[in-house]
Amino acid sequence: MHTGVCYFPEHWPRERWADDIERMAEAGIEYVRMAEFAWNRMEPNPGEYDFEWLETAVGLIGEHDMQAVLCTPTATPPKWLLDEYPEIRQKQPDGTPLEFGSRRHYCFNSAVYWRESRRIIEKLANHFAGHDHVAGWQTDNEYGCHETVRCYCEDCASAFRDWLREHYDSIDDLNEAWGNAFWSQEYRSFSEVDLPGSTAANHHPSRLLDYNRFASDSVVEYNRLHVDILREANDDWFVTHNFMGDFDPLNAFDVTEDLDFAAWDSYPTLHTQEVPDTPAPEEMGDDLQRAGDPDVTGMNHALYRGASDGPFWVMENQAGDIRAFPYSAEPDDGMIRLWTHQAAAHGADVVSYFRWRRCQFGQEQYWGALNNYDGAPDRGLEEATDAAVEFESLPDLDAPSGDVAMLVDYDSLWATHAEAHSPDFDYWAHLRAYYRALRRRGVTVDLVSTSANLGAYAALVAPSLHLVDDGLASRLVAYAENGGELLLTIRSAMKDEHDHLRDELAPGPLAETLGAHVAQHESLSPGVETQVSYDGDSYAYQTWAEWLEPADGAVIGHLESGPGTDEPAIVRNAVGDGHVEYVGVWPEVDLADAISVGLLERAGVSFGERLPERVRLTERDGYTWVTNFGTDAVTVDAGSGTLVLGEETVPGRDLAVVDVPAHELEIDLEN
Repeated sequence: MHTGVCYFPEHWPRERWADDIERMAEAGIEYVRMAEFAWNRMEPNPGEYDFEWLETAVGLIGEHDMQAVLCTPTATPPKWLLDEYPEIRQKQPDGTPLEFGSRRHYCFNSAVYWRESRRIIEKLANHFAGHDHVAGWQTDNEYGCHETVRCYCEDCASAFRDWLREHYDSIDDLNEAWGNAFWSQEYRSFSEVDLPGSTAANHHPSRLLDYNRFASDSVVEYNRLHVDILREANDDWFVTHNFMGDFDPLNAFDVTEDLDFAAWDSYPTLHTQEVPDTPAPEEMGDDLQRAGDPDVTGMNHALYRGASDGPFWVMENQAGDIRAFPYSAEPDDGMIRLWTHQAAAHGADVVSYFRWRRCQFGQEQYWGALNNYDGAPDRGLEEATDAAVEFESLPDLDAPSGDVAMLVDYDSLWATHAEAHSPDFDYWAHLRAYYRALRRRGVTVDLVSTSANLGAYAALVAPSLHLVDDGLASRLVAYAENGGELLLTIRSAMKDEHDHLRDELAPGPLAETLGAHVAQHESLSPGVETQVSYDGDSYAYQTWAEWLEPADGAVIGHLESGPGTDEPAIVRNAVGDGHVEYVGVWPEVDLADAISVGLLERAGVSFGERLPERVRLTERDGYTWVTNFGTDAVTVDAGSGTLVLGEETVPGRDLAVVDVPAHELEIDLEN
């Protein structure tokens, strides 16, 4: 486990570089990321290349036994390129092109931009191909940031039609697959299909689904261009990309297939304000504003560990206050170190801070850094240095691997968000309801795609697996028959791969295995009374409810409010050597815990007592991190284990590391 930092030598006079880089080495930093936005400095005029400045910076990094991570600079095409080829600009749904003056203003399907990208990447990669101090590369920067995955230009319209031709044998097949008989939406040829721009009413959901698939695939193809060029120049380099957490428009699993591993940019106080399942920023108070939500950050770590099928990187780790929206509270003392250890515990091999020095100009002047803009150390530098020293005291560790997996399906995400039927229905928040419950029991949860090896897990949680084709249904049934414990939740297997309701009621091809089907559903506003029984106890739920009609499945929960009172809501059925359980409500905290405990017990997965709300246990290769995101101290009873870092009493905003599995620890609040 190692630390890194993001550095922008093009922002600073050359006479500062040597001192900056020497101080990085003194702080224990081992990797320095550079040049993701520096195209114009590399090519100030068409065909006029200047890599000398970057080579100088890489050389200084090497002199201090550090390694550079370089970036393809395509996130910011320069002004001269846009002036010469204005058609490379991305267009918004109303046809308005993005103007120069920011970043991410290019179209992923522009043939001209592909050509220009290839040219600068080849020049850059070949220049550094033999450099001993370049360890690897980041492609571009934060694909899709600022809502830029989906473009509405003429190149995208043409590429979308080509994509449809590849996926459908004929226009009649497309009309049938989309269900275009509805509202007289049939096409006579692929050439008639336009992008989903502005319409009077909502778009056809099947059309939107395929457009979302196409847009994500376009990024996959563009990223592959970068990867292929870099590997051709030097196949010893690693290649990664810095993703942005639970980001809707881009299938991270598909992009990562071409990478050596995934990286992501972690800003806990920002992400905690953005998600719908934390209090509104005006109501969350100091505890969350200054520390972030451990499960918002933790689930993103698990997502990119799953995409990587092993260790990942945090390419940008929050290093201070940030230009967050709407608020930017200063993190409490200890949080930068705690976030660093949290990432490592979840499987990050490198945690790289954004940035080395706060910038004096441009759009990110209010974005914190390890050093202030005058060069003096900011609070984060000491904490980053401490973390680097602590990493040196720990052995090299394999990435965590859990006994419980949670399925992430981008098709289901896109389909449910297109037809949410409630302003409160958020796919990621629903996943997090179960993720939180399992993590509060000290259980490692792997977030995996539907193509993963499901048999590697004793328990499988499939929240809102809305779109299920026959092949996936067969794999899920086989998983349970072979002894797996399968948990399905609301809206699962309701539709087929084309976003059509099936001939049979939900959960469609899984209904026979479950021994029940969904008879009715409703979405609920926050003020509606919601109660449901589960194994004899009464619990609250929210947002969504379904009542089920059982055949041979055992009813273990009934609705206790509304027109569905006394109707079955939770059903479990034995399947071969395993079970399948269907939860027809969105659980509040206590119900999610009860469901999770039952699942773990049936699966034979070890777990502990329910942890305090802001404390988490994260196990990596036999070592367990006790991370205290709260303000009250906790005590750790390590049993037969040894405290490797920290003390038996873990203060708020602090941590300890113990060399035993998580379920062997006992954690108690001191107050």
